[in-house]
Amino acid sequence: MKFPSTLATWLSGLDGSRLTRVLDLRKDAASSPEPRSVGELADRLQRPASVALVLPRLTLPCLQAAEALAALGARATRDSLAELLGSTSPAAVPALDATLEALSDRALVWDDGYGALRMAAPLRQAWSTPLGLDAPLEELLAGTTSEELRGMLAVLGVKPPGTKQQRLAALVEHHSDAERVAALVAGAPAATRKLLEQSARSTPHQPPFVVFGAPDPDLRPGARWALDRGLLLQDRHRYGSLRMPVEVALAVRGSDWHAPFDPLPPVTQLVPVASSEVEREAAAAATAFAAHAASVLSVCATAPPTRLKSGGIGARELARLGKAAQADDAVVRIALETAQAAGLLARDGDRVPPTEAYDAWAEQEPAEQLAVLLRAWRDLPLIPTRARDEDDKALPALAGAPDCDGCLQARHGLLTAAAGLPAEQGVKVASELGPLVAWHRPLADDASPQDTALFSTVIREGELLGVLARGALSPLGAHLAAHADEELDTTLRRLLPRAATTARIGADLTAVVTGTPSARLAALLDSMADRETSGTASVWRFSAGSIRRALDTGRTPDDITADLTAGSATPLPQPLTYLIADTARRHGRVRIAPAACVIHGDDPALLAELAAHRALAKLTLRQLAPTVLVSGSPPATALAALRAAGYAPVAETAGGTVRIEKRLPQRAAAAVPPPRRNAGRLRPPTTATRASDMPTGTASLADRLLKAPPVSPEPDPFGSGVPFATDTEEIVAGYANHLSYSDVRQVAHAIDTGAAITIEYIATSGNRTVRTLSDLELDPPYLDAWCHLREAERVFSLSRIHGVMPA
Repeated sequence: MKFPSTLATWLSGLDGSRLTRVLDLRKDAASSPEPRSVGELADRLQRPASVALVLPRLTLPCLQAAEALAALGARATRDSLAELLGSTSPAAVPALDATLEALSDRALVWDDGYGALRMAAPLRQAWSTPLGLDAPLEELLAGTTSEELRGMLAVLGVKPPGTKQQRLAALVEHHSDAERVAALVAGAPAATRKLLEQSARSTPHQPPFVVFGAPDPDLRPGARWALDRGLLLQDRHRYGSLRMPVEVALAVRGSDWHAPFDPLPPVTQLVPVASSEVEREAAAAATAFAAHAASVLSVCATAPPTRLKSGGIGARELARLGKAAQADDAVVRIALETAQAAGLLARDGDRVPPTEAYDAWAEQEPAEQLAVLLRAWRDLPLIPTRARDEDDKALPALAGAPDCDGCLQARHGLLTAAAGLPAEQGVKVASELGPLVAWHRPLADDASPQDTALFSTVIREGELLGVLARGALSPLGAHLAAHADEELDTTLRRLLPRAATTARIGADLTAVVTGTPSARLAALLDSMADRETSGTASVWRFSAGSIRRALDTGRTPDDITADLTAGSATPLPQPLTYLIADTARRHGRVRIAPAACVIHGDDPALLAELAAHRALAKLTLRQLAPTVLVSGSPPATALAALRAAGYAPVAETAGGTVRIEKRLPQRAAAAVPPPRRNAGRLRPPTTATRASDMPTGTASLADRLLKAPPVSPEPDPFGSGVPFATDTEEIVAGYANHLSYSDVRQVAHAIDTGAAITIEYIATSGNRTVRTLSDLELDPPYLDAWCHLREAERVFSLSRIHGVMPA
C-alpha cells in the first residue's frame, strides 16, 4: 500500500480555489494524461524536471527564502526562518508571509501540519551549500558510532543516554541552542575560536586532491578541541576534511547575522509621464516596426535569404535585407525570428523563403500583422537582437540555437516589472528597469552568462516594438503581460493607422506613402521603382532600370501606366509618362532565344527537311538560319530522336569537335531497405480513452482531485484486480518494470498520441546521448533497455517528453 506524501496530505487539505491556483502555476503537472489523485499530482510536482520549470520564474525574495529553508533543513519552521532572515519585526511579517504564500502557491514549500515547513526535494538540491553552510548535524553524524557520540556528550557535560539514537538526539538538541553553542565557543582556546570563526564564514568545499603524507586535519591548531565536542566533524569520505554543522555555523556567526532577504523590489527613480504620451510614443514605434517588418518579409518573398553552411543567416545576407528594406540590423533580426516563430518563414534547403501563411498575413492590416509578431516575440526562447557572442564574434540569425529559458524569463520579467510601476509614472532612464527585472527574474541572467547585457537588450527590443515607451509599459505591453490577445488586437487597431492604398507620385520621379503601404501597393511600387526609405513614411524612386524591370515581367507600357494611375492619389506627372514611353521604346530591340541544343550542317535542304519532319515535332525545332536549327530538348534527347527517325547525326563537344561516345557499364540501383518492423506507435489501445484523461479546466480538475481518494489504486500484474487503462500501458508496464505507474501512464499516452518522446541520459563516463522514440522501433526490448539505463544511470526521461509535459 502506497501512503500519501506530506505534500499530498497538504494538497488534500486545500480548498478548490487554492488547488486551482497551484494547478494554474504548475501547468506541466496537470498535463495529459491528467493526474487522478492528489497523490499522483504530488508525485509530479516533486519531479526534478517539474521543479526546474518553475524555478526560473521565482522572484528574488522567493529564492532567498527557499535557500534559507534549505539551509535550515528538516527542522525549519516559520519562526526559525523569520529569525534567520531578520524578519521578526511586525513590519517585516507581511512580506515574509507573502513570500511563503507565493512558494506555497507553486507547491514548493508547505506546512506539514506539525509546525515544520517542508520543501520539494529538487528545490533543496538547487543549492549544494545554501547560504555557504554545510549539512545539519544529524546528517553529518549519520556514520558516527554510539561510543563516539557518548564521548562528545561526556566532554560537553551532558549525561549520555543509553541508545545511539537517543545520544544523537541529545547532541542535536544541545547544538540547536545557539546561545549555548555561542557560550561554548567563547570559552574555547584562542586557536579553536579562530578556526571556528573561519569555518563558519567560509563555504564548505571538497578538496580536489590529497597527497599522501599531507598533515592530518586533526593536527591543525585548535581542531582537536572542536572535534571532541562535535563543533567540527571529520568527514571520512572527504579525505578527512573538517565540516561544520549548520547549527554550529549559525551560532558562531552570531544572532546579528541574517541571511539576505529583499522582499521589496529595488527603488527606481521615477518621473511623471502621462498615459497619452506613453500611448502616442508606443504607437509611433509600433507603426515604424510594423512597416519595417513588412518590408523585410517582402524582400524575403522576392529574394529569400541564403543560409550559411554552418546554419543561420549571416551578416552579409542580413545587411542585404536591411539595405533593401531600409531597416537596421536589430529590426531585421526581430522580424526574421518572430516571423519564423509565427510560421511565416521556414527553411527550404539552403534558403529561408516565406510560407503559404505569409501570403495571408501580407494581405492583413498593419495592426493584425503586428499582433502576430508581438505574440511571437513574447514567447521567443531567445534574444533576437543578440548579435555577438562572448568573443565578440558576429552571430547569425535563425541559427536554430538551443532554447534559452533565461532569455524567455528575462522578457517575461520585463513585462512583469514594468507592469508593477505606479500609474502615470515611468523610470527616468529605461536602463534602470534592469535591476527591477533582475529582482523579478534573478535566475534569468544566470541562464545566459555570456550575455552580460541581457536585460538591457530586452528593454531595447521592447522600445523598438512599442511595448515600452517613456520608461513605462504601454497598453500593448500590458496586454502582452496579461496574455490578453483580444484586447491586444483591439488596441493595435486603435493605435495603428490602416494600410495606405495610394501613393503621391511627384515630378521628381518619387512615390511617397505615408504610413504602412498595403501589400498590393508595396508590391506594385517594388516592381516598378526602387525603395529608398521605409518606416512611418516610405519613398520609392522610378528610373529607367526599374521601369525596364517591370517591362521584363511582361507588362506593357499601357499596363504600367494604368496600374500606377490606379495606385496614385494624384495624376501621373509628365516626367514619369515620358520615362515609361522612352524605356518601352528601347525595350526588346535585341532578343535572346532559349535553346537546349543547336543542330547545324552544311546542307540547307537537309536542315529544312528536319525542321518539317513530323516525327521530330516533339523536339520543337526552330530554324534560325538555312544551316542552323535550335531545339528545346537536351542534346542527348535530340540525338536519339534523329537516329530513331533514320538520320545519322553526331554529337559535338563545346569546342566544336566530334564527341567520341563510350558506353558505361550499367549497374543496378541500390536495393531499397524493407520498412522497419513496428515503426511508429504500439498497437492502439482497446479501451477508449476515459473522460478523466481528456484535457479540462484546472478548476474542474481540482474539484475531481479533492473528491477522489488521496491515492488511486495502481494496476498490479500479480492479481490486484485493477485493470490497465490501455493495452499500451500494460505493454509498457510489463517491460518497463522500473517505472512508476504515473510514469507508465505518461509514456503510454505519448506513444498513443504520436508525441515525440526524447530520452536523454548522462552515462557514468560523462557521455551525453539523445534518442527519440519516434525514430526507433517501439518494441518491448527497446523499452526494457531504456528502463535498465534509467536504473543504472542518471536519466532525464519524463522531463523531456514533448507534448506530454510542456514547458
